[in-house]
Amino acid sequence: MFKQYSEQEFGGDFASEADYTDPYVQELIKKDGFMIFPPLSYSYNTINYELSKPAPSAPDSANLLGTDDQGRDVLARLLYGFRISVIFGLLLTIGTSIIGIIAGAVQGYFGGWVDLIFQRIIEIWEGLPGLYIIIIIASIIEPNFWWLLLIMLALGWMGLVGVVRAEFLRARNFEYVKAAKAMGVPEIKIILRHILPNALVATISFMPFILGGAITSLAALDFLGFGLPTSYPSLGEVLRQGKANLNAYWLGISGFVIMGVLLSLLVFISEAVRDAFDSKAGIR
Repeated sequence: MFKQYSEQEFGGDFASEADYTDPYVQELIKKDGFMIFPPLSYSYNTINYELSKPAPSAPDSANLLGTDDQGRDVLARLLYGFRISVIFGLLLTIGTSIIGIIAGAVQGYFGGWVDLIFQRIIEIWEGLPGLYIIIIIASIIEPNFWWLLLIMLALGWMGLVGVVRAEFLRARNFEYVKAAKAMGVPEIKIILRHILPNALVATISFMPFILGGAITSLAALDFLGFGLPTSYPSLGEVLRQGKANLNAYWLGISGFVIMGVLLSLLVFISEAVRDAFDSKAGIR
């Protein structure tokens, strides 16, 4: 787990890293010790060379959800793809929420020319063709996880601006906000302490949609071939293989089921978080 051992260290012939799925290596290890495998003994890029049928092979006892067209375990790729999708979606949601809340708060609180100029910039920015921009960038550089996250963050930060702006435009005329201004409370403190908590409930209500949209956008880009490199495990890549291999039904069904389960779980969790922040729900 922490160190790579060559086959020669176990009494084998090769100086390269030991293939622990090789029966020969397993016999060498069992002579003087033992080995413990995790429940799933494949990584997302492990190729099963012991297939009894050509890849993509159907589910069996060794590969519970079968293999893809390169002989890699589908269950392992779904698990790793699940993790990447959740991490990508959370990072993109957090990043777009921070930028959107700041932009909406500035627009709604100050209003006037600040609001007018910001609105024109957002209208122009929203009109940019995001898919074409990603295709152009993908033709210049190979997009990895962080490049793709940065591009989608730059193109999708406007989701919460309208909601936060409307809450700030409404709340800045409340009596307690005017009283705080009359008492000389700094504007940054008024924004953070008096107005922002009121805007968070509506903001959190929209976060599940942003999170689900981020995950489906990543899967869609991977499905079209403009997302993560093929070396990355991806739910969209599994779905693309299902489309290319219609006879391998387990690829399309597995990708569809895991996407449905993932989005459903995220919506349920997000609704629970929203209810936890809702003061009216606490009173009831």
